[in-house]
Amino acid sequence: MTHRILIVEDEPSIAELIAINLTHAGYEVEKALQTEVALNLMRDQLPSLLILDWMLPGKSGVQFAKELRSNDRTRALPILMLTAKSEELDKVLGLDSGADDYVTKPFSPKELVARVNALLRRQTPIDDAGPLSVGPLKLDPSSHRVTAVWPNMDPQSVALGPTEYRLLQYLMANPERVHSRANLLDKVWGSEVYIEERTVDVHIKRLRAALVPTDCDRYIETVRGSGYRITKMPTQT
Repeated sequence: MTHRILIVEDEPSIAELIAINLTHAGYEVEKALQTEVALNLMRDQLPSLLILDWMLPGKSGVQFAKELRSNDRTRALPILMLTAKSEELDKVLGLDSGADDYVTKPFSPKELVARVNALLRRQTPIDDAGPLSVGPLKLDPSSHRVTAVWPNMDPQSVALGPTEYRLLQYLMANPERVHSRANLLDKVWGSEVYIEERTVDVHIKRLRAALVPTDCDRYIETVRGSGYRITKMPTQT
């Protein structure tokens, strides 16, 4: 299946540069100059991935990403944020808004394509280990669903973005082990492109926030100076 990429970028020359390189890489590409046009293009069918510029007329890419993440239909849509802002706080803000990755302008077209490839690979299960269970959390890779199952309660669905899903899947496949940020980057994001270790902290924060409604966030523990783990017996009650 050919993946369809939607580029939301108000500078036509940049949008065309991205489109040409993605087309050469074998992707189908659509372009939108603003978020309203992008919404119309997504009305009937969602793209495989969204490349979203930070600075857009009318509504910023950051605000648009937040709205997409708050909607059940678009919650799991992979988002690559594209912007001229390069300070660490700006990167964190972009990731906090719901972006899965972040590329700054000026950018290498080859690197951009590599990051798109890596994001789309994250849509597939890490392995074929089958259903996973840690404490009340149940993950079924065949249906791509995560639920919390507490005694005497109906199963509760956990809504996760694509990166948070893969992060949880890897942690659940390796419970009780402490995973460094570098190890998580390698296993969840892949080693093909450079991503800062700070990115892991942002996605752990988003994963915990998604687990709060089911009281499962405490199963994700921070091991100071070492990294993160998922545990069957959390110390926090």
